[in-house]
Formats: sequence, structure tokens, C-alpha cells
Amino acid sequence: MKSYNFAPGPTPVTAEVTAAMSRPILTHRSAEFSAMLREVSDGLRYLFQTKNDVLTLTSSGSGAMEATIVNLLSPGDKVLAIVSGKFGARWVELCDVYGVDVIAIDVPWGEAVNIDVVANSLQTNDNIKAILSTHSETSTGVLHDIEALGALARERDVLLIVDAVSGLGANDLRTDAWGVDVVVTGSQKGLMLPPGLAFVSVSQRAWRASETSRNPRYYFSFDRAKSSLEKGLTPYTPAVSLLMGLAEILHEIQRIGLETIFAHHAVMAGATRAATRAMGLELFAKTPSNVLTSVKMPEGIDGGELLKHMKQCYGVTIANGMEQYKGKTIRIAHLGYAVDAFDMIIAVSALERGLAFFGHNFELGSGLSAIQQFLHMSETIDRASAG
Repeated sequence: MKSYNFAPGPTPVTAEVTAAMSRPILTHRSAEFSAMLREVSDGLRYLFQTKNDVLTLTSSGSGAMEATIVNLLSPGDKVLAIVSGKFGARWVELCDVYGVDVIAIDVPWGEAVNIDVVANSLQTNDNIKAILSTHSETSTGVLHDIEALGALARERDVLLIVDAVSGLGANDLRTDAWGVDVVVTGSQKGLMLPPGLAFVSVSQRAWRASETSRNPRYYFSFDRAKSSLEKGLTPYTPAVSLLMGLAEILHEIQRIGLETIFAHHAVMAGATRAATRAMGLELFAKTPSNVLTSVKMPEGIDGGELLKHMKQCYGVTIANGMEQYKGKTIRIAHLGYAVDAFDMIIAVSALERGLAFFGHNFELGSGLSAIQQFLHMSETIDRASAG
């Protein structure tokens, strides 16, 4: 039985990237490696839409989040953290470890933060140093308005630090134009690499903040990463094979173009949502990200049992809900530029069969009809625009 993965990471790795990673490994202190690292750094600036430094760390995305806290903040600093799901809560957990004073803005799961609430919190709390947010909250499928948060952060002269681990490369995030001081992401999401690399873009404002941070750091030192990068090196042994794959990915992203990639994700997301609605399912996220489609389970159907059946019987993996929504929601990822229309048709087909098996009352084939209609209309619009 073939297997198909529609969980929001690790995402599928293309044959071209697998081939690139299987080439003879480079010595990380060689001229060839330095040349590749400089190419990668240029490609990352394009991806992050920034002219600033983008540092590469050998870690998961959570490592990059921790590195941001230890490099920019000090014990006793006061920050706002937007908590709308499991990964927004991770900012709070990290701040607690390092003695940062966190004011949490709790947002109901499935909803995006209200910018007026953030503005009011900045108004009523003195000496806020930073706003911590997620871009695309993977646990709920919600997309936050980073552009509006950036404008607010500039107006109030505070740093904006964004976890874009799942969202970067799927939803637009204009780091410089929107005034985002730090953006972090990981290799196993929109970049379609195996886990193991993390990336951090750092603005000039953030660099100035790092000069006053009193937290100790060694492996995760931004200064060491930056000074090494200027020499075409990394401070410690990196995941060389992953960087070789990354070079291939970034070339492809630049060849395709970010606007085309964002549009592709929007079509895959729109098609999947049209299909789930046609099956009588309700969307969970009120402002959905193009990373994944989160839907509520019908009354009487346990999402965990449904997904277990789909994996065992059809070879299709879809993600369960998280925390208190485990079994109550499911999350269908359409993440990565290589995930195409026929992949999503497979996901919809498997979900239809699974729902029918568990007795959901809907017309079998309605989801497939809806996704095909959506994709057909998208092709028709594209053809008209091109002609």
C-alpha cells in the first residue's frame, strides 16, 4: 500500500532534493562549502523578503525560538505574547525559563488576535520590550495579521518577533516591508526538507537589542553565527547534507517565484476547503492559513479513530487536533510548493471514504466534485489571465 502524508510537517522531500543531499558531502571548512553557504544566505534573504542577516542554526524551529529569547531579552524584561494555540504558548514557556516577564494575550483557539486588544495592552502596560506572535498557528490553522502587528510595533517602538515555522513559504510574510524584527522558521515545513535546520532573520533594531541582553549563550549565540557567516562559515559543525538540499530548494523557489508559490498554496487551500464544506464539515479556523485546513468533526465521530482508520486502510496520514481539540478537529496540510492538485484529491477521497465508513450523513463524492470544480475554475481563471 502506498503512503501519503498530509500532516503539516515534516513535509514530503522531492527527488531532486534527495539527490542533492546524497552527493559526496562537503567539508564544512572548505571553499566549496563557503561558496554554497553564501548562495544559501542570498536565497534565504529572498525567501524572508529581507535585506538583513538570516542566520542558519542546526536545530529545530524551537531552537531558533529559544535562541531569539536568549539573544534579545533579559530576565525581568516585559513582553506581550499572543497565545492562540499550542505554539503561541511555546513563547510563554520559553520566557518563563529565562525569567522574562510575560503578559499573555489569550485568544480562543480557532481565532486570530484582535489588533485592538494588542494595542490596548501596549497602552496599559509600561516598558513592553517586544510582541511575540505566531504567523500561522499550526495547532489551529489560523493566520495572524503580521502586517498590522508590525505597524503597531513600530508605532509603539517595540520589537516584533514572529514564529513563522510553518507559515513561511506558504503565506506572504514581508519581513522588511511589514517591520518584523525577527522571523524564525524550520527546514521541515514550507522548505520541504528533513528536520534539523532553523533560520532566523534579524533586523538592525534586534541587533541593537541583543547588545544589552544579559542572558548567557554559547551554541545559540547570534553574534557567533553572524561573525562566522561573514567569513562564509558556521561557528560549529552544521548539518551539511541538509544545507546541500537547502541550496537546491532555494534555487527552485527563486526560479518559480514567491508570488507564484503563494498563489499555488492559496489554490490548494481553497480547493480543500471547498471539498470539506461540500462534505458537511465546518471549518475550525476563522481566518485560515494556507498551510492547512482545520475542520471540526461531526457529532459522534472521533477524529482520532477516523485518522487511524484512514492511515491503516488507505495509507493516508492527516493530523489530529491538538491539546483539548484532539479527536474534535483534524488538520489537512497542503504545505510545500511540490504538493499538487492530485495530492489533495487523494486526501479528499480518503477523507470521504473514512467519513462514510464512520456513518457521516453526506453524499459520497460531493467533496471530490467540489474540489474538481474549484480546480477547474482556478485553471479557467489562470488561462483567461494569461490570454
